[in-house]
Amino acid sequence: MSKFFINRPIVAIVISIVMVLIGSLTILALPVAQFPNIAPPEIQILATYVGADAQTLEQAVATPLEQQMSGVDNMNYMYSLNTTGNSSTTLIVDFDAKTDPNNDFILAQSRETQAASQLPVDVNNYGITVTQIPHCTLDIVRPLLSPRNL
Repeated sequence: MSKFFINRPIVAIVISIVMVLIGSLTILALPVAQFPNIAPPEIQILATYVGADAQTLEQAVATPLEQQMSGVDNMNYMYSLNTTGNSSTTLIVDFDAKTDPNNDFILAQSRETQAASQLPVDVNNYGITVTQIPHCTLDIVRPLLSPRNL
């Protein structure tokens, strides 16, 4: 059998291209809703302090938010990013994969409300955004489907 494909490489190439095309079409038909959640739910908290540098953001915004979030139920870890360019602090809180993402969102939002009293007035006036970060179940396929790898 291998001698047949060695002597006729065009047949082998056509069969491999057909297999790749069939595989590409079937991956889109997978029942993604039935897959288990393997990525932990993430909540993003975005706070903007106009005119502040990164150190001020860390001391006045990130530290109070982190202190309040440190006691949230089912939290695995968190990290924050302070950017001077747009004067914003982004706090990402990761929860256990077995928990309900909506419940995690409510818990994080209530902790953010508690931290609001410790934040500068400009931050509260500009607004603090709490959002869930959506995850693609097939993270391997995301770069293929997204035009800008988002």
